[in-house]
Amino acid sequence: MKHPVHHARVTPEKIAYQMAGSKESITFAELDARSNQGAHALRALGVQAGDHIAFLMENCLAFMEICWAAQRSGVVFTPISRYLQPEEAAYIVADCGAKVFITSQRYAEVGQKIRDIAGRDLKYLMIGARTEGFEDWSALSASRPEQPLAEQTAGATMLYSSGTTGRPKGILKRTQSTAIDALSPVFLKLLGEIAEVDEATVYLSPTPLYHSAPIGAAMVAAGLGATTIIMERFDEEAYLQAIETHKVTHTQVVPTMFVRLLKMPEDVRLRYDCSSLLCALHVAAPCPVDIKHRMIDWWGPILLEYYAGTEGNGVTATTTPQWLDHVGSVGRALVGSLRILDEEGTELPRGEVGNVYFDSGLKFAYHNDPEKTAEAYTKEGWSTLGDIGWLDEDGFLYLTDRKSYTIITGGVNVYPQETEDLMVSHPAVADVAVFGVPNEELGEEVKAVVRPVDFEATGPELEAELIAYCRAKLSVIKTPKSVDFRRELPRTATGKLIKRHLKAEYWPS
Repeated sequence: MKHPVHHARVTPEKIAYQMAGSKESITFAELDARSNQGAHALRALGVQAGDHIAFLMENCLAFMEICWAAQRSGVVFTPISRYLQPEEAAYIVADCGAKVFITSQRYAEVGQKIRDIAGRDLKYLMIGARTEGFEDWSALSASRPEQPLAEQTAGATMLYSSGTTGRPKGILKRTQSTAIDALSPVFLKLLGEIAEVDEATVYLSPTPLYHSAPIGAAMVAAGLGATTIIMERFDEEAYLQAIETHKVTHTQVVPTMFVRLLKMPEDVRLRYDCSSLLCALHVAAPCPVDIKHRMIDWWGPILLEYYAGTEGNGVTATTTPQWLDHVGSVGRALVGSLRILDEEGTELPRGEVGNVYFDSGLKFAYHNDPEKTAEAYTKEGWSTLGDIGWLDEDGFLYLTDRKSYTIITGGVNVYPQETEDLMVSHPAVADVAVFGVPNEELGEEVKAVVRPVDFEATGPELEAELIAYCRAKLSVIKTPKSVDFRRELPRTATGKLIKRHLKAEYWPS
């Protein structure tokens, strides 16, 4: 059985989750008891199987307890990004149809604003303390039985997309089984079979839990009996220290974290012992080839890259040896197969660029948006995340970019990912976004916005240097016509670039 309830019986005193900073921890026995109490508390609040709840809080043990309480009581749960504005968070609370909203004392002020915007028709609770208009979740849960509900059934996540290309969309994923050990088939395949996560694993989670990959992996890791170390927030040196301290065997990061790690002073970066690492998964965006080579040189052939979306409609993966034979690939399909289609829906041959579709049999739906759901599927039942790419002769997928990010300049499609990957390898560049801006003659031209390592060193000379750097390795059509500099770029906490915020500044309304 792949569920914490099994490990609560077999290894009750083993740590299921531990916070990296505070060292606060919860054993499998405690997780089982507290998630049962949480399930009873939800029922006491009138939340039945199939109903929705939403919660917003920092990375903490209570976050995981609520997830498991919902998962074993048939409840659909929506964690919300703590980086959203109150209006954005309130939109999600209302849109998902939550009957209950839970927050923490740290976000009491934000929670109060959400309550004022979303209305008072649902029940509001807070962890650890009470504020006006909020009941005490901790007290309510602690007063409930530690035994399971009489009838347990699998819950489901309904996460919201990060909104990198528009307003966030609720994405409902249900497993085919109603048994409580029916966890994410994508993560069971990826972690259980490919990454070989088991009871001996120590898994380090450095990213915000409210996103699809972190919460999916943290739940499946516990289901497989691993101990998960959760960082309160990502910090490069603290991350390396956690690997050494806890003898971490598995971790999951995003490519921007690789960039930040590699740009640390070498004496600091190499100060920590990372030899316990057996597997480092990375996701969220294709990793620049140069960055990945440098990580392999540092950590060895332990990188496992995968491509998947919040939709959970499929997954590809590539081990380091496979990637070295197929440099730049995000791997082969682990469930079903991949299809590359043109704009008319005709399947393209190997090597040709088109829209990427999964033929996996795994289904999802965009909440309250049947039209958008229908647009994601072909008549054959294949589904897409909106990415562009191509397959090689061995079936390995190469992502070109998001369809919505394509720059059309002089009638030619330019995919900015290639330019971004090159520019971030320049020693003066900490982060970069490439997108199209208006051009009277060509329609669009290529623009780069750079977060430099040293902002005081920016100016026309660095701009010219970066353009020349690109021109030496890329065609002129892919080379930025101009470069602007910013102290920060708009990224989600898991590293996804929100280009629409940048593009809006350059396009007339």
